[in-house]
Amino acid sequence: MTRVPGRIGTFAVAFGATRLAYGQLRRRPPGNPDSWERTNHAGRRVLLQAGQAAAFGSAVAALPAAPPAALAVAAAAACGRYDDLRGDHRRGFRAHLAALRDGEVTSGAVKLFGIGAASLTAGALLKEKPLDKVLAGVVIAGTAHLVNLVDVRPGRAGLLVLGLGAPGLLRGSLAGASMGAAAAVLGDDLGEVAMLGDAGAHALGAAVGSAIAASNGRLGLAAHAAGLVAAAVWGERAASA
Repeated sequence: MTRVPGRIGTFAVAFGATRLAYGQLRRRPPGNPDSWERTNHAGRRVLLQAGQAAAFGSAVAALPAAPPAALAVAAAAACGRYDDLRGDHRRGFRAHLAALRDGEVTSGAVKLFGIGAASLTAGALLKEKPLDKVLAGVVIAGTAHLVNLVDVRPGRAGLLVLGLGAPGLLRGSLAGASMGAAAAVLGDDLGEVAMLGDAGAHALGAAVGSAIAASNGRLGLAAHAAGLVAAAVWGERAASA
């Protein structure tokens, strides 16, 4: 029988796995090395390996306690990485859905449907009652979107993950997966050496969203879902402005 780590253990596993993966990805970046670099808001060249490393670390730490959470993290990271590589200037759900109506499958549409489907699947596996399953899926997908939405300046996404995850540590160990992974790369993110990118931001959001979903009953799920939908509407309006 696999022993599930406690709160500190989960945080430590996520932190260690993220640092290990980050070092390996920096030494030997797979594929084209240029695909792992971006120019940030200040015009500095930064590394994208931190995002994939954080996704790996949070998934590894979440797996023993909640395999559905690891599934959501992996799917979010894959869809986010696709957007990191194939993304364009379009922002907001409406722009990507409009392109889809015209027959163009954008990277944003891949994220919308891919992360949405994985989140609903994870929610269905984490909860027992039908309404709770749907609410949990909304919370996971909504949190993934929220963390990516704030990832516009160094450290914002990582700090948000730590803030959202901290209360969850009082209810269980799963929040330690996202928190440990975020903490492992926060220094380089704040120092503008690296950035999470869509892969890391969505993955960490899915991880902390899974922890929120797993530790809340129906009332908590409904409250979180309502707040996340409101944040998504605000983000859509900001993107269209």
